[in-house]
Amino acid sequence: MGCSDPQAAVSRRFPDGPMSVAAARRFVRGALAGAASDLVGTAELLVSELVTNAVLHARTEVEVSVARLDGRVRVRVRDRRPGRGLVPQRCSPYAGTGQGLALVEQLASRYGADGDDAGKTVWFELWHDGPPPPSSSGWEAAPPRPAERTVRLVDVPTALEASCRQHRHEMLRELTLAASAGNLLGVASRDLVAANDVNNVISAGVTAAPEEPVPESGLCTLPLALPADAVPAVEALRRVLGLAEERAREERLLTLPALPRGRAFQDWLFDEIVGQLTGGPPTAWTVVPREPEISSAELVPWDVHQVRASRVPTIAADESNRIVAANGAASDLLGWAPEDLVGRRLTTLIPEHLRGRHTAAFTSMLLTGRTRIVGRSVPLPALHRDGRLVPVRLYIQTQETADGRTVFVAQLAPRATTFLDAPRTPGRVREAAVGEPDGGRSPAVPESGTRRARAQGGMSPLNRLTLLAELGAQLNNTLDLEEGLQRAGRLLTRRLADWCVVDLFTEDARLDRVCVVHRDPRALRPGAYEGVLSGVSEESRGPLARVLRGAGPLLLIDAPQPGQTGSALDREYVELFRELGAGSAVVAPLRARRRISGALTLARASGGQPFTEADLTLVDDLVQSLALGVDNARLYQDTRSIAERLQRSLLPVLPEVEGLRLAARYAASSTTAQVGGDWYDSFVLPRGDTALAIGDVTGHDLDAAIAMSQLRNMLRGIAVDREEPPAEVLRRLDTANHSLQREATATCVYGLVKGPAHGPWELTFSSAGHPPPLLTTRDGRARYLDGGTGLLLGMDPAMARDTARHTLPAHSTLVLYTDGLVERRDEPIDDALERLRRHAADLAHEPLDTFCDELLIALGADSTDDIAVLAVRPTPPTPPSSQRPGPDEG
Repeated sequence: MGCSDPQAAVSRRFPDGPMSVAAARRFVRGALAGAASDLVGTAELLVSELVTNAVLHARTEVEVSVARLDGRVRVRVRDRRPGRGLVPQRCSPYAGTGQGLALVEQLASRYGADGDDAGKTVWFELWHDGPPPPSSSGWEAAPPRPAERTVRLVDVPTALEASCRQHRHEMLRELTLAASAGNLLGVASRDLVAANDVNNVISAGVTAAPEEPVPESGLCTLPLALPADAVPAVEALRRVLGLAEERAREERLLTLPALPRGRAFQDWLFDEIVGQLTGGPPTAWTVVPREPEISSAELVPWDVHQVRASRVPTIAADESNRIVAANGAASDLLGWAPEDLVGRRLTTLIPEHLRGRHTAAFTSMLLTGRTRIVGRSVPLPALHRDGRLVPVRLYIQTQETADGRTVFVAQLAPRATTFLDAPRTPGRVREAAVGEPDGGRSPAVPESGTRRARAQGGMSPLNRLTLLAELGAQLNNTLDLEEGLQRAGRLLTRRLADWCVVDLFTEDARLDRVCVVHRDPRALRPGAYEGVLSGVSEESRGPLARVLRGAGPLLLIDAPQPGQTGSALDREYVELFRELGAGSAVVAPLRARRRISGALTLARASGGQPFTEADLTLVDDLVQSLALGVDNARLYQDTRSIAERLQRSLLPVLPEVEGLRLAARYAASSTTAQVGGDWYDSFVLPRGDTALAIGDVTGHDLDAAIAMSQLRNMLRGIAVDREEPPAEVLRRLDTANHSLQREATATCVYGLVKGPAHGPWELTFSSAGHPPPLLTTRDGRARYLDGGTGLLLGMDPAMARDTARHTLPAHSTLVLYTDGLVERRDEPIDDALERLRRHAADLAHEPLDTFCDELLIALGADSTDDIAVLAVRPTPPTPPSSQRPGPDEG
């Protein structure tokens, strides 16, 4: 195992304490005097790591011996604790701890471990010259004491486990070093000893678990061998780590606190150990309820290709707040080339008035582990490269790298085109959940029957009808075309084929491969096949080109031959067949309303039952249903696009008024249709008063947007024509509303701000069933303005309305808002209004743009309703002698 008995061996014993590490280094340096300097330096480094391990984990006297023989050096480090086995860590190269044995593996020519009843010895050998060293012996120290019980950890996320294990070692290492210097930081010394011991046992058990390839999901089940009496020690470890987290948040440790998902995993780990050791059953990590900020719907290992392949604008940043990846869609949205963004600070994309808040929030997250927006859909502005603001909805999820680091992946949806469904993981197919369409196999077509039908070359009439009905449902049950095609592809690959490919023409006549689905999702490399294809040219003669010209369905019993390719499109199709390993296929045109929108390719792998002529009629029926669904989805998207353009055109440009600052925000719902009846307006009347209006028409569709535009325009006309008190303007608006063909039910606040540029200012307003205006003074006091309340528009135009009057102090902030900012289904409206009041009071000194954005970020996340906000701040002109604006003049 080692070299022959070494000559000129010297040894020395060192006490249990941190000073022994430096003393051991000096001892090795003296024992190797005259040896090659690189060999001496390596020996010093490695003995320093091994003695540190012994001091931290064995906590016994340490004996170090050094021998020189024929140009070789052998160093032995022995402690008096044989039951504490070695725990080789597989940490990242930049980890702050756990690298001792890894360094020995990398730098030693030969290494190993011996154990006996009195202790254990870790040794290494170094060569300077001579023949190549033999292979390493490896770590073969005595294992920890025999375990009496096995804890079964189900669905362990391997990257997260490695990250948490490394974080525990870093925390305990700092506490132990602090304790050796006489500072226990509030941790009981007995608890610290027990915590170190059981943490080493847990790490040794995880490391000793059978090494098997990690599944693509990143989840595995681990058997963890532990002493049956380990419960008190595990509870001590939990207490010690809890105190360490507190000290880290107080910045009394160099190690940062764990992020929320790390704390959640650690709690689950300790609960599983304690629960199973006391007789409870195992509970899988994947079924434990968690908050959105702790984990996304599915555990996603970090893969930069997922970001690049995603069609949703996506930016990824690391724990140091630097961008590590961006895709083309984000480039189009923000004006940056992806390669120009990588390496820049994330603040490059954040408006200047929010950068300080972002930095503070990011630092707070690292120190406290608490996040405000991870796992939530948040409306906020992004900064375009040309300096303009781009309203987006931001959805951030955390992902894990293979070595346990955290990556923050942000999807940015333009505010007018937010997600219809929950945001999807970039580049990954979200499997339908139980209860969703296609969430399980139809009882009418059991899988065994499907296989028999495929073997017979066809389906029974009942099975055909069932398949056609379910295929139509996939596109009808979602408003998102790509999501519907993915669902349809999963259905077809379960019932009919191994592969499903959908190619569609875009608006500019390009061909886009929008969907590639395999029976086994693990066979897909994210984004490897989707994307824009070459065009259909006159030289294109392959099967796909023929189908796109109207032929088919075509039966392909062999893959297209490379020699038959006459164009780039044909060559791409041949390459696709090669990549899919297809043995036979059916290619059919998607034809609806006398035009072809694309093509469907169904392929079966070589060696299986091939497609036959009997399948062509079924596929023909399928593509008719699929094509109609695609056409309907595109018609809806066209209608939605018109509505979105209409809604954007109705968002007014706010006037510039001396002595007043105005700001407004609009955010569509994060979960429903993209257009609705929320609106705001502000304009200057001929007499000089500033009119303010905000309203909400019932509904979330094109009709609501049209009704909103009619009410907004009528309100402007009535207000400018008569310049009457707000109550009378609303009464006339309600009367005009009843003259419309389809009168609208709506809430509204209409008000007038009167006063010269230097003040004083007075607000008069009337409300038609709308939430009350909120006034926040400069000193941070916030209150709702009473009076002026009346019925909704569309109820009774003859009902009398009142006008309320209130003074607006200088530098106060008046906020008009729609109910989407405050109302939540599971919360009383009084609690919601109180939450808005507190947030507004906290933002009293912020510039007006920051004030509005922070309200949306804090209160508009995940809102199921549209949100409109209009804010006004009386701000006297700055005297000429003043050179610097006040903090709230923005």
